[in-house]
Amino acid sequence: MTWNGKLINASADAKTVKGEKRGYLTAIMYLAPNVVATRKTLCPHASPSCIAACLYTAGRGAFHSVQRARIRKSKWFEANQASFMQALVLDVSRFQKHAHKRDLIPCVRLNGTSDILFERIALPLCSNGDGSPIKIGHFSNIMAMFPGLQFYDYTKCPIRLRRGLPVNYDLTFSQSEENEYAVKQALNDGFRVATVFKSKPETWLGQTVIDGDVSDLRFLDPSPCIVGLSAKGKARGDVSGFVKG
Repeated sequence: MTWNGKLINASADAKTVKGEKRGYLTAIMYLAPNVVATRKTLCPHASPSCIAACLYTAGRGAFHSVQRARIRKSKWFEANQASFMQALVLDVSRFQKHAHKRDLIPCVRLNGTSDILFERIALPLCSNGDGSPIKIGHFSNIMAMFPGLQFYDYTKCPIRLRRGLPVNYDLTFSQSEENEYAVKQALNDGFRVATVFKSKPETWLGQTVIDGDVSDLRFLDPSPCIVGLSAKGKARGDVSGFVKG
């Protein structure tokens, strides 16, 4: 059963649907990556091969109508961040209720095809997180507004790992063809790292490799570890070193 909001959707992604068998329902927000729709990149640490192999046009993203919707959302975020975040709060609240009605544990990925520092976006106008009218108040970020809800994402921004994260926001660092130093630092700091492989090895960079294709519920994985992902789409032809093995 697909759940559709203005900004986030659930049960519309083949990988996240796998989590429903474990009792979790994931809603994801997909924006237009890099500078596809905005003047300022939404993926500040994307490598050339990451951009080339981006899953933005994979699955439902292959449809022009879906791409146009993602572009509209991205332009909205750039032009009026306050109203965008207000709509996101209402979406998350409605999704949370939907998941509970299905007796599933809700979780949210805000960066399906972007790498925005949502933990740094304060919400000076906010609700109680229940969909009620917006009231005057303040939260340091959307995670603080929904303290009982698990948020998680992948990121290539090393600084996000060093600044301290909300307790209900889990980040997995992503390896590219040019960030091995940052990868090793992330592992040393106790974070897990997602790496794309042609064929998943048992270990990588001295860490156990777990199968990241079984589900998308990264916050249930051990840390540190390597989350092994299979090359998909354009990444299957990668020769830059983005895909390992």
